[in-house]
This record gives sequence, structure tokens and C-alpha cells, in this order.
Amino acid sequence: MLNIKKTRSLCPVCLKPLDAEVYEEDGKVRIKKECSEHGIFNNVYWSDSKLYKKVNKFTPTVKSVENYHSINIKGCPSECGLCNQHETTTILGLIDVTNRCNLKCPVCFANAAVSKKIYEPNYEEIREMLRNLRNLKPAPTLAIQYAGGEPTVRKDIAELIKLAIEEGFSHTQIATNGIRISQDIAFAQKLADAGLNTVYLQFDGITEEPYIYNRNKNILPQKLKAIENCRKVGLGIVLVPTIVKGINDDQIGEIIRFAIDNIDIVHGVNFQPVSFSGRTPSEKVEEQRITISDFVELVSNQTDGAIVTDDFYPPSSVEPISNFIGAYEGGNPSVVLNCHQHCGIATYVFIEDDKIIPVTRFINVSGFFEFLDKTADRLNEGGFAIKSRTLVNTIKKLPQLLDKENSPKEIDIKHVLGNVLSKRSYNALGDFHKNSLLISCMHFMDPFNFDEDRAKKCVIHYATPDGRIIPFCTMNSIYRQEIENEFSIPISEYNKKINRLGF
Repeated sequence: MLNIKKTRSLCPVCLKPLDAEVYEEDGKVRIKKECSEHGIFNNVYWSDSKLYKKVNKFTPTVKSVENYHSINIKGCPSECGLCNQHETTTILGLIDVTNRCNLKCPVCFANAAVSKKIYEPNYEEIREMLRNLRNLKPAPTLAIQYAGGEPTVRKDIAELIKLAIEEGFSHTQIATNGIRISQDIAFAQKLADAGLNTVYLQFDGITEEPYIYNRNKNILPQKLKAIENCRKVGLGIVLVPTIVKGINDDQIGEIIRFAIDNIDIVHGVNFQPVSFSGRTPSEKVEEQRITISDFVELVSNQTDGAIVTDDFYPPSSVEPISNFIGAYEGGNPSVVLNCHQHCGIATYVFIEDDKIIPVTRFINVSGFFEFLDKTADRLNEGGFAIKSRTLVNTIKKLPQLLDKENSPKEIDIKHVLGNVLSKRSYNALGDFHKNSLLISCMHFMDPFNFDEDRAKKCVIHYATPDGRIIPFCTMNSIYRQEIENEFSIPISEYNKKINRLGF
């Protein structure tokens, strides 16, 4: 047994913070803790210690918010809000706009639709939560996702999308099961007209079985119809499969192939291994757990080696791009994807004549990041005409980092990357996405594998009605019930309110 680090975790029964140890044994990384009341818990953290160590090379920098909500004297994960101990700002803000849902999924981490109370912030409360995210310093939040529950059950969801844009968000998305979109193309058009950027579509497989297990009914036909309606109105989609071992882990390759077949409207697949909180059965943790290293192995096997482990990098690896842009523009970058290196993993693949070409086949990714870091350092040092000289040198250096023979023929990758680095715009980045697909895996924590180090570097945060901004995994492991209890009303009172308002 090799000790890796000490951290803080949670008792899966009482949720009390506990000292924990992360260690390596038999090629796996495990996390162990003991509760004086509920005993010892020892769970797999990463199933491949080699990959765990590889991504450790991409430890992000600390870029905390300046106007934190509270001073934490008890230690993480207590007193979330964001507190002074948190080490990142908010890259993606989430707002649960309701706890109502038109499904009762057994794997719902939010445990939505079963409460006898309704949690549904009103329009003005949501405006205030949006403003709290936008008021973060030094970097206001740029992207917002409305979630729940099922956000499309709200009759004013389109108005809430418009509200987010009015408050300054440049990217809006909704996390949805797609049922309402499948039923009403006029509703899909209304979302598009409101300015919605992305439909974050729950999508568990290409056969009915995963839906029967994960969602209690076969809703695959509704998924396909929702995709078709999004295509007709021009709404981009990210597929979001919840992966459960023994249920749909054998469909990962087929889901990727489905996304490729629909690449005109599907821009990415974000696989989410099941999180053992909310309504998920805790007694099946080790039996059903899929770690990030399990995921990349499954991708490799099920794509016949078209995508392999070495094609994947943690999101924190792209920090050099932000550093370069910040240095070139003479200040701090507006967005730094500095989440913890063990939160997720991702790659880009390009599609040409039905062939999958991972970005690593034609770009020396590690070399590219190292070059950008060194260039950022030179920019920060200053000097005569440093910007123009650096940009010229950067464009000259690019061919040495590219393999033109293996790059997609329809893309002038030198030209595209040059545009991204020189123009530094959303549109320039869009050229890079042409005929490409982001394949990612975000392994959200639960009380069994909770790691304080990851919680402190979370970049996906919930805004709540009490003015707090709470990291995703602490919200779903600890705070969700507390928030919903405080700001919910009985169903009977809710129904009277709705009738009174004429909804």
C-alpha cells in the first residue's frame, strides 16, 4: 500500500466530515475513512493508478474569488457559499429553477419529483441569483445552466433564458430530459428564439433497456424526436449519458457513434458516471461504480482503438490557453478552466469520411500547451513590440507542433489555430469545432468518494436563493436538502399560488 495524500471526506451515512486517506493498492487508487458511529468506508477512487498519476501533471493554479461570501472557520466542506477557502471562481453557474419533474428516475442525484413540497424560485429571485454569479470578482460568470428537476416544466423558461442574456451571460443552456421538446416543436422554437445556446440532453443509450432502468420507462423515442425538433429549429445539443456499470457501460462506443451520425446538431457527449447520492442505491456502490479510468478504457475498447487513453486530457490541461490570452491582452484572462485535475477528462475528435481522428493525432497537445506557457511568460516580461513579435513567432512555431499528413483534410489547422490565438474570439473558436465532437467524462463526487481537494477547486457552482454560490458536489452531497427545505412551500400552497396567478 502506497499513501498518496491526506484529505477530508464524508461519512456516507451521516454526512459528517471525516479525515480520509487516498492510497494506491493493486494498481488502483482508493479512498478510506472511518466514522466513529458508522464504521469504516473504503472505496475505489480511480481504478487505474497510472492514469491518476498522469493527470496529476496538470494541477491547476489557484485563482480564488475576491468577494467571497463567508469566512470558513470549520474547514471544507462546511460553510459553503463560496467561502474564503475556495480556490476557483465559477466557470459554469447552475440554477435549479424547480424541483418538479415529469419523470421519477431511480438514478436522480437531485432526488427530484418525490418531495411533498415545491422548490421553485420566482423570476425576481432567479434574477438575483444570476446577478450574484455575474458579480463575482475578478471574473464574472459567463455561462449559465438552468436545471432542476426538469426546467422545461416551468411555463416561463424561455423568459428566464432571455433574463440570463439580459444579465450578461454569453452562454445559456438547459439540462433537460427532452420530453417537452419532443412533444412541441413550437416550444423548441421558442427556446431558440429566446437565445438558448445548448440543450444539455439526458441520453442514456441507443436501446430501450438503459431508459427502463435509469428512467423507469422507455423514453428513447422521445429522445430521438427531441433531437429531430432541435435540428429543425437549430438548437445545438450535448448528449449527457448517466453511465451505470452493468446497465449501459456497454453502449459508450455506440453513443459516440450516434453522436457522430448526428454531428450536424450534436456538438459533444459528456458522460457522467452515476453519482451515489440522491435516489441512487448506496448498497450497489462498488458493484456499479465507474471511475474515469474505467471510462477511457471502455471508450478504447468500444471504438476498436480509434480513441485511446493517451488521447484524453483533464480539463485543467487547457489553462495555458487562458494564460496566453490573458498575457497577450495585458491582464487576467476572463475564463480559466482551473478545475481539479481529477474532476474529469476529455478529448476532441474530428470526423472525416466516417473516420474518427482524435486531435492528438495531428497536434502535439502537450508541446502546444508548453509552448503557450513559455510564450505567456515572454509576454508578461514585456519588451519592444512584444505583442506583434510574439504573435508572428507563434504562427511560425505552429507547423512544428502539427502533423499535416494526419490532420483532417477539410481543415487548415494552422489557419484555424492561428485565428483562435490571434483573434481570441468565440467565432474563431467556432471554426475549430467544425466536424468535431467533444467527448468528455465528468465524475461528480458523492459521499463515498468525496475529496476536499476536489471540492475546493470545483468550477461548477449552484446559485441559491439565500445568496450563496455552492460547489456542485457539495451541493448534491450535503446542502441540497437544506436549501430546498428552507425555500420550498407545500404542494397545496403552490397549487393555490398557481391558480391565483392564472398559470
